[in-house]
Amino acid sequence: MTAHAHDPATPAPATEAGPKTALVIHGGAGFVPKDALSEADVRDVHATLNRALDAGHAILADGGAALDAVEAAVLVLEESSRFNAGKGAVFNAEGRHDLDASVMEGHTRRAGAVAGLTTVRNPVKLARAVMEHSPHVMLAGDGAEAFADTREDIARVPNEWFDTDHRRRALEKAQQQASLGDAPDKYFGTVGAVALDAHGHIAAATSTGGMTNKKWGRVGDVPVIGAGTWADERCGVSGTGWGEFYIRNAVAHDICARVAYRGDSLEAAANEVVNKVVPAAGGNGGAIALDADGNIAMPFNSGSMFRGWIKPDGSRGTAIHEE
Repeated sequence: MTAHAHDPATPAPATEAGPKTALVIHGGAGFVPKDALSEADVRDVHATLNRALDAGHAILADGGAALDAVEAAVLVLEESSRFNAGKGAVFNAEGRHDLDASVMEGHTRRAGAVAGLTTVRNPVKLARAVMEHSPHVMLAGDGAEAFADTREDIARVPNEWFDTDHRRRALEKAQQQASLGDAPDKYFGTVGAVALDAHGHIAAATSTGGMTNKKWGRVGDVPVIGAGTWADERCGVSGTGWGEFYIRNAVAHDICARVAYRGDSLEAAANEVVNKVVPAAGGNGGAIALDADGNIAMPFNSGSMFRGWIKPDGSRGTAIHEE
């Protein structure tokens, strides 16, 4: 699908003559056939991605921190039932929802992650709270919920608040496929954002409802720092795909390590890991990546990846399929 340009009246980020800022977001990689989306669906996806870009860009354009920008962008995506995060989280095998998220700030290497949340409306906010208000990096399950109890700024909802009809249908389909011994549909709706601010700092954030029909408290790559999320001084990544393979190959960190240690371009590093290393291991998916020069990479091998970007020159767009 051809990338959609945004309203030119939207204020542009800093030009190349001043400090560079950039933002890239995703609403998940997977296989979404073009004929599976109505015109209204397509409009809604692009509109939601643009709202997320607007939220993050407004902070960057005002000289704000990359960490604030990625949180703001992911919050918009978590509030949409369109994506598998927050309100749109998929069902697990028990017909409930378990949510994961993480954030990382590159220049400080601070990170926070949460897994197995059941009542936190916006997991990305709790992940940041873990980073800033606890001595730990990752909290899970009942412990993460107990930590949320100590934070008045963390909105709580009953687990049923995450229920949506289309995710219920997806669960029923996955369970039927499992009963017949068929392979489940490989669709991943994780959301994420990576930003470069005017101070030259990079941050990344990722949030997900996990895998439809998951069992036994399964946790994927999203809250695993270095697997689904990574940021350092030069590079930031948010992944989306078959989490087991992203964990086994430390995908987010591997992309940035190739930039840092081997001098690969961001594009070359991201393409090598996502389109060669992951498929060779048996997985698939995509990633968004951003470097300190404002270069953006968005490789995927899954047929589609909801994504959006604002480059340092102010150009922006959103896309679903190959451009």
